Amino acid sequence: MAKKLLTEQSVIEASKRRDNKIIVEDDTLITDAARDRAGQLGIVIERKKHSVVINTASTPALNSQPGAKETIAIASDHGGFGLKEQLRAYLTSLGYNVVDLGTNNEEPCDYPDFAYAVGSMVSKHTASRGIMIDTLGIASAMVANKITGIRAACCFDEFSARSSREHNNANVLTLGGKTIGVELAKSIIKVWLDTSYAGGRHQKRLDKLTEIEKRFLKT
Repeated sequence: MAKKLLTEQSVIEASKRRDNKIIVEDDTLITDAARDRAGQLGIVIERKKHSVVINTASTPALNSQPGAKETIAIASDHGGFGLKEQLRAYLTSLGYNVVDLGTNNEEPCDYPDFAYAVGSMVSKHTASRGIMIDTLGIASAMVANKITGIRAACCFDEFSARSSREHNNANVLTLGGKTIGVELAKSIIKVWLDTSYAGGRHQKRLDKLTEIEKRFLKT
């Protein structure tokens, strides 16, 4: 299941073509940078009105059918594109509903756009969890953790993947497309998706994390 993404680079390319309007589908994710750049360049972003709109308040119903699997949002920048393509197929083989947010080739692009898209879907509960892949995985974790409600963990082995879920209830996993191989990445993902949050003694620490986040939220 593919979901389109409008990035700042897409707006810049439209400007080079001298387009003054960009028409996107109703469900296209538009990054803040894309909106800002469009405003600067005098380009109007317009949504089509024929698509079915999903009410995010009822999104959990997507996974409410007996035996239904979670919806997983996945994305990458150019450094993680190759690994993302293989992991998307792997997730599908496990029975997950996969939403691919791009990128769609190895042309240079900006990781914040795609990490933001993954984190945004998880934050809005239109995806249960998210996976983002860049060259090292570190930068995307930094981006995703700026989003309210996101606990992104950059994992490099099964132990860190298990701990991030069991102790920290991580809801976004970031991986390094140039630091780990596909088989290790599959093992990390499998452990990360199969491990549940333990709660108990970890909850008071998670509560403190949430409290710190709320303290710095803009109103």
